Amino acid sequence: MPGQILEPGQIEAAANIPPFLKLPSHDLFTRRAARLRQLAEGNPLGGYLNLVAELCDTQQRLLDTQPALPMPDEAALRRSIEHGMPPLAFETLVREGAWLALLEPLLDAFEVAPSPIADALQRLRTADAGQRKAWALGLLNGQYELLPAALVPFLGATLQVAFSHWLLRLPEGLLQESEEQTLCPACGSPPVAGVIHHRGKYSTLRYLACSLCSCEWHYVRVKCSHCRESKGLTYLSLHSDAHEAARAPIRAEVCPGCQGYLKQFYMERDEAAEPQADDLASLALDIRLAEEGYLRRAPNLLLAPGESD
Repeated sequence: MPGQILEPGQIEAAANIPPFLKLPSHDLFTRRAARLRQLAEGNPLGGYLNLVAELCDTQQRLLDTQPALPMPDEAALRRSIEHGMPPLAFETLVREGAWLALLEPLLDAFEVAPSPIADALQRLRTADAGQRKAWALGLLNGQYELLPAALVPFLGATLQVAFSHWLLRLPEGLLQESEEQTLCPACGSPPVAGVIHHRGKYSTLRYLACSLCSCEWHYVRVKCSHCRESKGLTYLSLHSDAHEAARAPIRAEVCPGCQGYLKQFYMERDEAAEPQADDLASLALDIRLAEEGYLRRAPNLLLAPGESD
């Protein structure tokens, strides 16, 4: 069947449609680890950032070994799409439990002296599959009170490897844009941050970065990514001078409607920025916003709220 012939106006309109997705690279955890080590220098949380960088090194090794995690069959993936569900819906895949195959090798990479970290590793090792799934679901649903804070980075790291693995193996063209996409179109998780890109076809566009699988999807600027409100949004940074604040590489988009915020990373100001890493390194901004009464809506699966050590 011959293809559809586009008129000149249609061609121009098609060319102006923003790309919906920006998928992560296959070395995403290596890049994240490098950024964390860079950000750790002189940062009060430097020790923690370096620990997470080691965790990212382990994540990359697991991803590179092509873990034997079965993909949902393509028919099931397409049924999810037809019913308006993300094909890698985290509730379903966490309960199915294939991701658990990655937990033991990740824990084995962290043989440490007696410490709170060692205690957390031991607790994860001795828990049964049901308990591990319950903790994982608590984490991904933002119910941090359901699991010990020390377990968060290790469970979060394991889940990130599994879902990134699945994301990078989805059939091309499967993910489709939907109206008011506030959650990840691949796995249904909330974003960790927004990224304002500055190069190529993504230039000047905002993409929300998934906290779980690292998928990025287009979301219009100047609109709350939680309640979708576009009125009265303000942008706050750690800079006090108005001119400097406007040029800050990290600003929080603050919504008066839901009293929430989402950090925005401006690649034009710092092209090395990486959403997960830069979010962890900028907790001082979260502290400022919390003191002003704003709520953090974006999870970082490598740090429990209120924990900084």
